[in-house]
Amino acid sequence: MKRLAILGNFLQANNGGKIMIHLIWYIVVGLIAGVIAKSVMHVHMTIFWTIVLGIIGSIIGGAVTHMFSPPTTGRFHPAGLIFSTLGAILVLYICIKLNIRFPRVL
Repeated sequence: MKRLAILGNFLQANNGGKIMIHLIWYIVVGLIAGVIAKSVMHVHMTIFWTIVLGIIGSIIGGAVTHMFSPPTTGRFHPAGLIFSTLGAILVLYICIKLNIRFPRVL
């Protein structure tokens, strides 16, 4: 019975597990955006760097959409898959121009 009380307190403090779902969603969208961006730019990299690329692209895409359309509810503005992918392509383009190399898949 004590374990259920601890679990209930954790879920209540964690807003019902919504934070974990958001984190998983960021990773999934980052993976999809990163895979599309690296396919468009013909770059080979590990799955970890693909996810990181997509998340960075999502942050950039969210910043751009926030400038043109401020969020009405809350502080954050979701970039969406299209702007996340465009942001990831921009990051890859800058990395190629600056000659920054990613770890390759063997």
